[in-house]
Amino acid sequence: MDSDTRSGAIPLSLFAFAIFYGGMVCIAGVLGNKQVALGPLAVESGIFAFLLLVVTSSAVAELHGRAVANRLVLIGFVPLLASLVLSLFVLQLPASPQMDPARLSAFETVMGGTPRIWIGGILAYGISTFLNVTIFSRLKAREGAGMLWFRSAVASVLSQIVDTCIFITVAFYGVFPIGELLLGQMLAKVVLSAVLVPPFVYGFVALGRRLDGGSTNLR
Repeated sequence: MDSDTRSGAIPLSLFAFAIFYGGMVCIAGVLGNKQVALGPLAVESGIFAFLLLVVTSSAVAELHGRAVANRLVLIGFVPLLASLVLSLFVLQLPASPQMDPARLSAFETVMGGTPRIWIGGILAYGISTFLNVTIFSRLKAREGAGMLWFRSAVASVLSQIVDTCIFITVAFYGVFPIGELLLGQMLAKVVLSAVLVPPFVYGFVALGRRLDGGSTNLR
């Protein structure tokens, strides 16, 4: 943790990353309503926002320490739960008679969901992101300040495996056979984690150091 964080002042990088993190927490569930094809792999689009959560929390752990990164993940529950409650509230309000029925149906399809899906998403977010920070930080303590690429890739891959297992099991177990879906989503997320997360973590760490005027030391 740097001197600004210890003294109570919020470093510019932490302030910027926290705002970005909150936005990604809220949009991940919305994007997840579309499944995209990446070559032979099929994956729900929310993974891109979720990987940016992993990138951001890893960068914060690198720049400001594990405790601050864990606090960021914990505070992320605030916009997540607030957006969920607000969505449920809006869904219960009567629609305007002037609203196009097709548009209303599409809105309700995208914003609606079952309690199991909501619970699965919340559990998967909390457990997997805390796990990512934990693995990333422990590898740093063991390997030192180097090997940022390795640490970010390993932490992301393992956390994504856990995320997939939790969400699909809680949301869909007993509804239909989940084995094929579980393996497909896990493979897609592991590949994306290994390929996309490390370079983005490097970029976010570099951006954070730039925002802080080069005063934040890599640990």
